[in-house]
Amino acid sequence: MLRPGSVSNADQCLRVFATYLLTHHREVTRIREIGRVHIEGYKPWLAARPGRAGAPRANPATLAHRLGTLRMFFLRIDEWGWDDAPPRVPMFPGDVPKQRHPLPKALDDQAASRLLVAAQADRRLLVALTVEFLLRTGLRVGEYTALAADAVVLIGQTHWLHVPVGKLHEDRYLPLHPRLVELVAAYRATHVPQGHRLLLPRENGKPLDRHTVTRFINKAGAAAGLGHIHPHQLRHTLATQAINRGMSLEAIAAMLGHKSMDMTLVYAKIANRTVAEEYFTVAAKVDALYAHPAQLPADDLGPNMARLRREHARMLGNGYCTRPQAMDCVYETICESCTFFQTTIEFRPTLLAQRDDATAKGQTRRTAIYDQLLSNLDNDAAS
Repeated sequence: MLRPGSVSNADQCLRVFATYLLTHHREVTRIREIGRVHIEGYKPWLAARPGRAGAPRANPATLAHRLGTLRMFFLRIDEWGWDDAPPRVPMFPGDVPKQRHPLPKALDDQAASRLLVAAQADRRLLVALTVEFLLRTGLRVGEYTALAADAVVLIGQTHWLHVPVGKLHEDRYLPLHPRLVELVAAYRATHVPQGHRLLLPRENGKPLDRHTVTRFINKAGAAAGLGHIHPHQLRHTLATQAINRGMSLEAIAAMLGHKSMDMTLVYAKIANRTVAEEYFTVAAKVDALYAHPAQLPADDLGPNMARLRREHARMLGNGYCTRPQAMDCVYETICESCTFFQTTIEFRPTLLAQRDDATAKGQTRRTAIYDQLLSNLDNDAAS
């Protein structure tokens, strides 16, 4: 069921556990003899185990992977009814440490622009092509380096990119930006011999690898004054730019080749348009409060608060507003701010009086609204 790399990783995880048993529990000779005491001893031993050649100890992700693989081994042999399986699964879900799930690190718009400009200025065309290709398509590095010579196809009036089966065994087509079509054609005409199996090999014909792609990106990044950039950040950058500019999650999932929408929803956490819109709507109203806070005298506290309320109370339809008059309020001009509000020239004196009242109270937002209404009236009268 698993790919060769996954099989190798599972093999390594089980061998590490076997190493612990051989070192500390040589009396264990059968899998069925493994119990809870061995798991409890294995966990701190694994966490304290040094890496290869003086490398630091395993990070939380590695610990979680090794313990998770070991627990899955015991679950599977129990489900399959192995004769040598322990009477009870010796591991609990809590044995696998919780992992942190940081959000993808994308380049902001300014950094992405600087990176692209620096790449386009590089003397080596393959550097510019690699950076722009990953920024505009969001391909994984393995997908990019494996593109076949016939990957660019013309369907109707649009060029499409055929992305080969990759990490998630997905085969998909992406619309290709005209700029990339031109760059690919220019590079292949100059550096790729006829009949080469790859779309974008190196100038010497050898295939690209992820380390070379990383060097290309960081060469442009250094020229742009940016720090180290991982190739996958360009994929995150495209996804974040797309969702910020209104692209649907379904379209982003198809573009990135995600099997599950859960993978795409990560980007919704980075750029939730609904949260942003509602936040700025509220922020505009709160700004009115912070722009001109009420200047309350020091003795207007305690018993004097009732007097303050009486002086500033204004009767509404079903109650009173006790907001100090010096404090700006967007609702004081709620009708005038409405898109359906309409006024005519006979109300100009009233609007002037309201504008002057707002100016005297230092209510800048309210003043601006009445200034705009008066300006519109004057323009209508002039026309």
